[in-house]
Parts: sequence; C-alpha cells; structure tokens
Amino acid sequence: MKEYKNGYVIKVPGSSANLGPGFDSIGLAVSKYVTLFVQYANEWRFTSVPPLLLNEEDNLLRTVCMELEKLWELKAPPVHVHIMSEIPMARGLGSSAAAIVGAIEVMNIVCGKNLTPDEKLQLAARFEGHADNVAASLYGGLIVSTFRNGSFEYIKLPVPKMELVVVVPNFEAKTSESRQLLPDVLPFKEAVLGSSHANVLLGGLMMQDWKLAGKMMESDVFHEPYRLKLFPQLSNVRDRAKKAGAFGVSISGAGPTIICFCERGLGRNVQEKLQGEYPDFAVDYLEISSVGSEVHSNHFTCV
Repeated sequence: MKEYKNGYVIKVPGSSANLGPGFDSIGLAVSKYVTLFVQYANEWRFTSVPPLLLNEEDNLLRTVCMELEKLWELKAPPVHVHIMSEIPMARGLGSSAAAIVGAIEVMNIVCGKNLTPDEKLQLAARFEGHADNVAASLYGGLIVSTFRNGSFEYIKLPVPKMELVVVVPNFEAKTSESRQLLPDVLPFKEAVLGSSHANVLLGGLMMQDWKLAGKMMESDVFHEPYRLKLFPQLSNVRDRAKKAGAFGVSISGAGPTIICFCERGLGRNVQEKLQGEYPDFAVDYLEISSVGSEVHSNHFTCV
C-alpha cells in the first residue's frame, strides 16, 4: 500500500444507453464506477485493479490523454493514474465512455484548462462518436442528446423513480462488431415509427407510466432486431424478468448485458429470481447515479 498526498480522486459512473428505442440518444448513469487516483510523477504511468483493465500498448485512458496533448498543443505534466473499476469491460455498461470522461478530467486538472461541463461533453462525444454514454457519465441521471450543426446538444431529465437489474453474460461484445449488424438505411416510415417510440418512452418514464414505458422499451426498430443474433437470450431473460416484476427489458448499449427496469421496491426480488435462473451470469442490482463525474483533491492510499 502506498499513500499519496496532494493527489486527486476522480469518480465516474458507468452508463446504459438506448433503453430500447433511444438509439445513440438516451443515456442513463448507473451505480457502477471507475475511480482514478491521480498523483504527479516523473513519468506517465497507469496501473489498475483489476489488472486486466489495462493493456500498456492499447489503453484508452492513455490514448485520450495523449490525443488531448496534441489537440491543445501542449506537454502535460506526467502523472501516475491508478484505476479501480467496477464497470465490466465491453459489456454494454459504458466502460469506454467512463474512461474517456476520466481522461478528460485528468487532463483538465493537470493542464489547468478549467473546461466547462459543455466543453467536456463536446470533447468526450467526439472521442466516443456519440453523446449518450459520455453525457450520462459526465452529468449523471437520465440524459437525452443529439448532434446538430456541428455540436452535441443535450438535456438532463428528472431521474425516474425506478430500480435496475443487469444480467451480465460471461462474454464480451465489442461495440464496433455489434454495429456492423445494423443497416445503413431504414425506410422512412420505419424511422418515424422508431422515433415516436423513443418519444413516448420518455413521456412514460417522466409520468411514471411504467407499463407504457415498458411497451416502448420493447418496441425498438433501430438496433435490437438486428442484434438479436448476438444475444439470443434476450427474449428468455425478458420473459422471466417480467414474471419476476420488471416492467421493461432491453439490451444495455451494444450488449451483451441485458438491463431490466423495475418499480421501486421490486428490484431485489427481480435480481434474486434472475440469479437463480442464470447462475453462470452476474446479476446485479443497480440504482441510477444522479451525480456524474466528480473530482476531489485529497490524500489517498492505494496499491
């Protein structure tokens, strides 16, 4: 164990995107976190728990930090970044988005940039390619975003009073591979239908009409029908989760995690029932993280 003084602690929530029809637009921050312990050092160094989080040749945190040096045309003071993550890698719970947000927070500190929340989002969304996950990790809660006239627009909605249960399979799904299954073009009428489903989904969540929201979650036309070949267990999990008390079930982000939405007080029962049904998968009870990324100056101890 080593004690660091005058360091920084950065905590970033994971996220679930889409919620069914809100493809590349709706993001929800969840109570799994990546925590970065940052200390000035003689050279850049990244360590992590669990160790498999890092690959020295291909580290997203490192890559974003170095890309920001190029973008800002400066040389950042080197730091040791120790990473502790609860977010499973490549499972559809926003691990890459949290890493991107964490890297921006690190560079904002060490380079003295004093970025506004919106400036952080514009940077993060460009690294990620869209704003849904990164906006949720930055701001917390339920975020709806879009891209218009060269910039990302977003709004934070009131946090729905619901609980979450995630069924996390024991295999990864790369977003790039999952996206290859999607069509390049949708017929106009189908796109209009998909857009209306997303609109009604948000209305249902805001009005706590859980039955209606659940219907909309399961009426996506943008991505889930095409991704089912990767996640054939979705329909089975959906049936069992709803019997246990969930009102809606969808693929979390690009998968393979399946996320179940429950009224308050029902999440633990759904978790218990699904864990019994799927003993080979991790089944976790989660809450919505109403707070996004946080930065604290502090003393800390880590491995």
